[in-house]
Amino acid sequence: MEIEIWSDLVCPWCYIGKRRLEKALAGFPQRERIRLAWRSFQLDPQAPHEARESVSAMLARKYGVSLAEAEAMNARVSALAAQEGLTFHLEQARYGNTFDAHRLLHLAAAHGRTQELAERLFRAYFSEGAALSEPETLRRLATEVGLPEDEIALVLQGEAYAEAVHDDVRRAHELGVQGVPFFLFAGRYAVSGAQPVSLLRQVLERAWRETAREAMPQVMTAVSSGSEQDQNQDEACTDGSCALPGSERAG
Repeated sequence: MEIEIWSDLVCPWCYIGKRRLEKALAGFPQRERIRLAWRSFQLDPQAPHEARESVSAMLARKYGVSLAEAEAMNARVSALAAQEGLTFHLEQARYGNTFDAHRLLHLAAAHGRTQELAERLFRAYFSEGAALSEPETLRRLATEVGLPEDEIALVLQGEAYAEAVHDDVRRAHELGVQGVPFFLFAGRYAVSGAQPVSLLRQVLERAWRETAREAMPQVMTAVSSGSEQDQNQDEACTDGSCALPGSERAG
């Protein structure tokens, strides 16, 4: 079963939501049969590629509050992150464009390293003060999780995976996504926001049950007696490819 995750790498709630989903998956009996698919979303596509502004300054400008109020907002979200085992240093974070970072996540998906790169990018931004808009920073982080250096260079020097990022964003809009994180379980159950672990686990279990039920064929068996049973013997198949007349198959 697939869980799609729309997020932006400079969104604190996305990192918190990621950790809560991981906790919901921990101990889930079918964890190895769950596939996480990261989808791109940009909260601010117009953000500069040169990360000169602090997160506090950006929040103050965006919401029309004082710098002190913006710093208080960061302190509150940092305290919530700490409850999930995350260490935020938003006073060090530098705000910038995440488009190239999202393109690298698509490269990571091609190598089966999406989870590793997503975690590394989140930690670099929120805990280490890294600017995810800087090519050298992105090259270093992608190399650390084992992506081929030549392919990293091709992405950062060109337009590879740009359309994949745009496709993710378009699909998010089609689904009515207004903000991130946004989780889609098995293509049918949507969860918006960094919801509690208990709720994510409930949705996970329900989606799994329904997916498993649909994958299992259901066959109605006719039971007869006497001469009627003899007449019906020719209407059955022994190779498993046929059903009795009037039977139904769901799945």
